[in-house]
Parts: sequence; C-alpha cells; structure tokens
Amino acid sequence: MNNYKSLLLVFSIFFLSFSNGNAQEKRTNPKNEFRAVWIATVANIDWPKSNIDSIEKQKADFIEILNTYKKLNYNAVIVQIRSCGDAFYPTKLAPWSRYLTGREGREPSPYYDPLEWMITQAHARGFEFHAWLNPYRATMDLKTENLSPTHDLKMHPEWMIKYGGKYYYNPALPDVQNHLISVVSEVVRNYDIDAIHFDDYFYPYKVTGEVFNDRASFIKYGSGLTLENWRRNNVNNLVRNVSLSIKNIKPWVQFGISPFGVWRNKSVDPKGSETESGQTNYDDLYADPLAWMENSWIDYLVPQLYWSLDHPKASYAKLLKWWSENSKNTAIYIGNGSYKIKSDSDKKWNSPYEIPNQINVTRTYKNIQGNAFFSAKSFVKKNLDVAQLLLENQYKYPALPYAVPNSQKISIDVPIINTFEKDAANYCFTVDYPVNSKVRYIMVYRANKTAKIDVNNPSQIIDKINITEEFGTITVYIPTKNPDENNACAITFVDFYGNESAATILN
Repeated sequence: MNNYKSLLLVFSIFFLSFSNGNAQEKRTNPKNEFRAVWIATVANIDWPKSNIDSIEKQKADFIEILNTYKKLNYNAVIVQIRSCGDAFYPTKLAPWSRYLTGREGREPSPYYDPLEWMITQAHARGFEFHAWLNPYRATMDLKTENLSPTHDLKMHPEWMIKYGGKYYYNPALPDVQNHLISVVSEVVRNYDIDAIHFDDYFYPYKVTGEVFNDRASFIKYGSGLTLENWRRNNVNNLVRNVSLSIKNIKPWVQFGISPFGVWRNKSVDPKGSETESGQTNYDDLYADPLAWMENSWIDYLVPQLYWSLDHPKASYAKLLKWWSENSKNTAIYIGNGSYKIKSDSDKKWNSPYEIPNQINVTRTYKNIQGNAFFSAKSFVKKNLDVAQLLLENQYKYPALPYAVPNSQKISIDVPIINTFEKDAANYCFTVDYPVNSKVRYIMVYRANKTAKIDVNNPSQIIDKINITEEFGTITVYIPTKNPDENNACAITFVDFYGNESAATILN
C-alpha cells in the first residue's frame, strides 16, 4: 500500500499541473458523488448471462450484480432495456428481446415483467435506476429471418437503412422520431425509473468504403442545410423532443446521454480537444453534446473516456480537463473503461491502479461529479484486486449522487418523528410521508462513540432505506447500536429529484 500511496502522490502532482480554474484539491471520500455501472444486455454481455437461462437464474444473476456493486458502495445502475428494436418489458411497440428469452418476440415463461422487477430490486438496495435505450440501432446483423413479425424492420421497412452489416432507423424520418419518442414516453409513464439513458450510438460509426444512404431523405427534408448540419439537426430534434416528453410526464425523471469521448479534434476546430481520434461525435456520429448542454435538453452527460490516463492519441487526463472546461447547465460524469482491465493492447490497463488513479484525477475537477463503469461483469468475480483497492480507498464509504442542476431545490420537507420504540434488536420509529415533497429514500446516519453526528460525513451513513409508501405513515427499523457506535442517529429525506432534506436528530 505504501507504493500505491506514492503512485497517487506522483499522479496528483502531475495532473494538477494542467488543471484550471475548475479544479480543486483532491476530495477524499466525498459525501456526494455519482457512482454507476452499465449493465449491458445486448449479446448477453452482462445480463442475462445466456438467453436460455431460467428465470430463477436470471434473477439470481441480476441480484449478484446488484449486491456486488452495493458492497462496493456504488449508487446507480444503468440497465439496457432496448438494444436493437427490442424490449426487456411488455410493450406493443417492440418485440421481447431474444437476449432475454432465446427467441425474439417470445415472452418470459413463467411470465414476469423484468423491468418492473429490476427496478424494485435496485431501489431496495438504494440504487438509482437509469433505463438505457439504444434509439437508432435496429438490428445487430442482417439475419432478418430471426426477427419477430412485430419488429419495426418487418412492420416498417421504409424506416430502415442497411449499413455496416446492420439495420438502422433513419433519423431523418418524422415517423421514426415520433415512434422513438413514443417508446421513451411509454417507459417513463409506466415505470418508476430515475432516468432515461442513451449511449453513443446516433448516426453509426463510419465504415470504410460504405455510405449511409439517406440521400432521398436529405432531398426531401434537407431545407437548404448541408448534409452534415442536417444530420446533426435530426439528432438534436430527437434529443430536444425526448427531453420535453420526459419532463411533461414526470419532471423528476432525468435524461442522460453517454456520448463518445471526443467531441472534435483540435486539428479541425480550435475548440476541440488535444486528441487524434479517428472518429468524433460532431463530424462522424453527427451528435453535438455542446448544443444539448447549451439548450438544457439533458440533465447529465457521461462522456466515454475509455483510454488510459496518458494515452498518446486520446489521453483520459486531457479529455477530462476538456469536458470540465466545456460543461454547462448539465451534470458531468465520466465513463471509465473497466472492461479493459488486464485485457487491452494498451499495457497501462495491466496495472490495478489505472482505474483508482483515474478516479483520483477526476475528483480534482469540482464540476465533474462522478463516474460510470463499463461494464458490470468487470468486477463480478473478476479483477478483485482492483475492486479491493477501490473499496479500501476511493469508495471506502457510501455516497449520494447530487441532484442534477435543473432539479436542485434549496429545501424539502424535514422528517418529523411520530413514535419511537426500542427492542433488543432494533430501534423502530414512524414518520409521516411529507406533504410537499415526493420522497424516495430515508437516509440514516450514526456516529461512532466519541464523535458528533455529521450528515456531511459519509463514514456516518449506515443505511439508505427505500420508501415504498406513497402517503400515510412510514415505519423505519434501525439495528440497535454496536458497542463502538453512538446512541444518537440522524435521518433525512431524499426526494425523487435527488435533493436531501435537513436532518432530524434522534437521541
């Protein structure tokens, strides 16, 4: 561990040397920080492990992922519920996913709603649940005979463009945009999610020698724009309209996007980053995260910085600084490539310290508020040395995500204790569901024997209790104190927007 501390000191001095006014001293064990993991369902990357698994095994494996990341003090899961025109929930807008049931369009047997079940399990463990959808990718290959008759390619072949061995929805078509907004709106309306999440797949990554053939749509809808600006405008329209739809239905549900890590290279735009990326958001995927932030269409961004700290063409450290300097109106989290640990041509990933050091450097920027990791299987019975380093250092204590900028409130209802009892095992108390706030959790704090209660100290967090009641009385049980813990406790509410109330002290 002494070598580890020396490494951290070297990295801290080195990277602070090119930080700017957005940077501050490294925060050790912050109380508020976004800590998320992506759970990919496409091609059974993370879950289910196989598309022929029994429902009992599916559930056991999902709970194993949640429990693993709960022990590591993560606080959000980003779960892929639509990967390629399919669904992990019952809907008339898409067929059941083949990655869930083995055949596209086949419902689970015995029947259950995986999305509802996953949300319940995640909230019970204190996780935010971000529903991850791929809007434009329609298939993973050209084997249309494997598609359900209700797949959009079969129902609306005029919506599709074949490119790079896959089919994609044509982003230019009004019918496609309206359909995708309906898909998102249905999920927001029917499920108790915390966020809608898109990843980096907008217009497809370019394939050498192939052309994305949207010429007919450009002629019809181009309106005098250049092809490039027209495509960016198509994406912007979807992002804006999805945002409006979400907020009209449930204003507390966040909208987040995880774009490719490079906006533009500085070689083509002085506002770009010091990178030599072969493809970029703006020029190749026709995605413009700066416009989304400028117009407050999104609540958070998670740029995918899946490179090592000092990668010669796309340095994590340099890109981190760029995103910090260019953030606006939006929470910024950083996407980390934990899937590369000990399995990448860049040998920097062989070091167990690469991810811990990336987190340390991220924390030197006060307007970057956390990290997300791709993907879940990285720390489930794998890379245990890295997981242990995180648990002993960066993620030693639990943390709460901040409310995103557009959701921050100065005050919400404060818990008021009605009754209080104690038995050999638990303290039991009741509070009334608040009148003016919609709350999701009760946070419980307790200090050690010699310390005072301090709800800003993450080491004093002892529980995050999901509130299942929507009105009336809430009953809370807290285990009777250990010998080295104080009798005094504190409780707070956390509302659906992520704001935490002032504390009520229990003596």
